[in-house]
Amino acid sequence: MSHRIILDVDTGTDDAIALMVAALSPDIELVGATTVNGNVHVPVCTENTLRVFDHIGVKDSIPVYEGMAIPMVRPNFVRESPSLIHGEYFDLPPAQTAKQQQHAVDWLIETYMQSDGDITLVPVGPLTNIGMAIQKEPRILPKIPELVIMGGGHEVGNMSPSAEFNIWVDPEAAKLVLNCGRPIRLVPLDATHRALVSTEDVEQLRALGTPAGDIAAMFISTRISGYDMTQPMSRLGAAPVHDALCVCAIIDPTIITTKFINVDVETKGELTDGRTVCDVYHRSKSEPNMHVAFDADAPKFVRMLLEILGRRR
Repeated sequence: MSHRIILDVDTGTDDAIALMVAALSPDIELVGATTVNGNVHVPVCTENTLRVFDHIGVKDSIPVYEGMAIPMVRPNFVRESPSLIHGEYFDLPPAQTAKQQQHAVDWLIETYMQSDGDITLVPVGPLTNIGMAIQKEPRILPKIPELVIMGGGHEVGNMSPSAEFNIWVDPEAAKLVLNCGRPIRLVPLDATHRALVSTEDVEQLRALGTPAGDIAAMFISTRISGYDMTQPMSRLGAAPVHDALCVCAIIDPTIITTKFINVDVETKGELTDGRTVCDVYHRSKSEPNMHVAFDADAPKFVRMLLEILGRRR
């Protein structure tokens, strides 16, 4: 049976690959995609998502709903200039499909309230939409069987020495979501940095000759260049594809290695704002509240990308 999921995205380059994996995998039914401010402004996230779906031929089957443009509590977060890793609008034809008119938060509430409790929620951007939906209608919580979240870091940060981008953008929303009481698998930078995709892997993706393989190769090449310049990994010529690893972990949970621990989010620290505080050694005596990935199987991840992105719709 396929896994029914909703992807909540801030569509830059790794979100795009996650969307394609979810849309093309025979093991996933992508019920819909919601967009949130993060890697780029939320209208750009929405347009990028639609462009990707148009390109791979799923534009008529997967609806896209635009969500929150600002964090739950804090002043607006806006990038001062486009990221080297994500850019702004994708170099793809303008979308022919229109976004849905309903707001993402309202659609999430409506969809979960009407569901049979069988739709996994997969946020791979800032957690603003999810926090707002829980705050507005807490009755959706029993309807969410699991959240699989890309975000956070224990030994690794990318916006500060302490904080990962998705959590750092809206730590109040992240704190609410991570403490919501539902089953959670958290896929932080500690795991995604163990699943690097190399220039050689990019050539294999390009050789697939499929629409998804072609643009995955383009996006990952951009990521590799950006990471080599700004955040060099353990080896040059390779980069993480964070959000796609999160989706692959739904298809095959063995792709990540997790520990069941307590995690909370710092919202007031002068040096640690937005940090996911992972109680690996049970110092707080708090009950574990999620399974956190600390390792990943890079060869398996690349094989899954090649297999799934080699498909056509």
